[in-house]
Amino acid sequence: MFHLPFPAPGHPTRPAFDIAGETGSGGLGNLPVWDLTDLYAAPDAPELQADLDFVETACASFAADYEGQLATLDAAGLLDCVRRNEAISTKMGRIMSYAGLRYYQKTTDAERAKLLSDLQEKITNFSTPTVFFTLELNRLPDDHLDRLFADNADLARYKPVFDRIRAMKPHQLSDELENFLHDLGVVGDAWERLFDETIAGLTFDVAGETRNLEATLTLMTEQDRALREEAAHEIARVLDDNVKTFARVHNTQAKEKEIIDRWRKMPSAQHGRHLSNHVEPEVVEALRTAVVNAYPRLSHRYYELKRQWLGLDRMQVWDRNAPLPMEDDRRIGWDEAEKTVMEAYAAFDPRMTDIAAPFFSKGWIDAGVTEGKAPGAFAHPTVTEVHPYIMLNYLGKPRDVMTLAHELGHGVHQVLAAGQGEMLSSTPLTLAETASVFGEMLTFRKLLDQAETPAQRKVLLAGKVEDMINTVVRQIAFYDFECKLHDARRGGELTPDQINALWMSVQGESLGPAFDFMDGYQTFWAYIPHFVHSPFYVYAYAFGDGLVNALYSVYAEGGPGFQDKYFDMLKAGGSMHHKELLAPFGLDASDPAFWNKGLDMISGFIDELEAMEA
Repeated sequence: MFHLPFPAPGHPTRPAFDIAGETGSGGLGNLPVWDLTDLYAAPDAPELQADLDFVETACASFAADYEGQLATLDAAGLLDCVRRNEAISTKMGRIMSYAGLRYYQKTTDAERAKLLSDLQEKITNFSTPTVFFTLELNRLPDDHLDRLFADNADLARYKPVFDRIRAMKPHQLSDELENFLHDLGVVGDAWERLFDETIAGLTFDVAGETRNLEATLTLMTEQDRALREEAAHEIARVLDDNVKTFARVHNTQAKEKEIIDRWRKMPSAQHGRHLSNHVEPEVVEALRTAVVNAYPRLSHRYYELKRQWLGLDRMQVWDRNAPLPMEDDRRIGWDEAEKTVMEAYAAFDPRMTDIAAPFFSKGWIDAGVTEGKAPGAFAHPTVTEVHPYIMLNYLGKPRDVMTLAHELGHGVHQVLAAGQGEMLSSTPLTLAETASVFGEMLTFRKLLDQAETPAQRKVLLAGKVEDMINTVVRQIAFYDFECKLHDARRGGELTPDQINALWMSVQGESLGPAFDFMDGYQTFWAYIPHFVHSPFYVYAYAFGDGLVNALYSVYAEGGPGFQDKYFDMLKAGGSMHHKELLAPFGLDASDPAFWNKGLDMISGFIDELEAMEA
């Protein structure tokens, strides 16, 4: 079925666990708000109704013309079929992008939630007749398709799409069951909305004020340790009060996935994600193994340093994201944040700023923290005939500037990839983080070069190391938690205490011996949106960080033509495999040694921080 065409909210390098916010602009300047009129002028816009009518009619005529006929089409006929399918996907994507973005601006608004639900049901119903397309396509012999590709270069352009569809061939069910699952999908979406609305409705009482989740999480990044501790205990209290709801959502989602995976004969719970990411399971396992083996020289070593900097005998969970004692706690205004990121992008290549400029001037960014707004940050590509939109919860902290750099990198990537068209523009998650993490790295390097004192350099290095640990170590720990959760759910219903125990089993291992874990921390799995919206999404962040670290090393070595190769990689969208995309840079992610290059960069930053203490 057609799902919301964008990831769950949550900043990729600092997902919901690590992001924080407070309501209002707080003297940060004029924070931009989305102008969604490039999609539709209003929920009752005639253009929206016209596109719905188009989808209904086009799906019916598509089925009437092609169902049972794919095997009889010549190359030109199959190309026309693919292009009609692409046009339908574009209209559906435009409709659901509009409804989804409006909803995430205020998830507590019943009217917005209803519009999203109603449109999702209509799109599902309208598109049911088209389910045959992928089923019939997978029944075509390989040699038949190869002949058609050889006959028509325009059709051959879509081969990567065919390859991804046909990767599901061994797991395809009967036509009747596939149609049933297509229609049933709206039920799973309802559980996701229950999660979103529950999270958005939570309130926390800290320091005499009632706050939302974002505002409470930000307190754990404040200098005042007592305030950080109070916030952590209040989060634990509220999550514990609601843990049965979150456990029900996770149990239901995991069971639904287990049933579908079992019918599809998936070898593991993760296998479907690997297929959609177009990445081999052994590559993911090599990444995971390299990161887990590096825990002692990365997170364990860094947090021991941080324990010393903070003057503590033991680290507590509310100290993990604490600022360093010498860190400047000033807020960075929006204009300064824009200038910092844009200058970093321009120093790499002026083409980056040309692409990025409209995001700031044309209402493509929604930056403020407002009541009911989804937490975290994301960049949503919408459809290739429009443009991406970026959501932030900007609070003026240095990490918020890096979040802007990250999401703007996504936006630049999505603009460049749009030239591939709707079906080829979407980049697998493993490569979707490339431009975002690279944008962060450019911004970090610019700030590091501008550091005037050893203390400023230390704060910047420490902040970058924490970001990288959150991107790599933390996300692999999340991945391990998900693997354990889905494996355990196959044995039966999981109580909240059982889920809590699975969560704690990965925390000590990943964070290291410097930490004690307060009573109540065991429920902190409950508000990570990726576990609900996109199972096993999280390893893509570690994949992206390792890939970018290796890419940046090539860039730093001054190889010829790097910028042009980089832009070509982004323009490729989803039209090439990661091996093909990385080959021009002399890199290969299937090489087990590849991942150590990225991990060595993090370790090198920690070496420098240790040397500062000598």
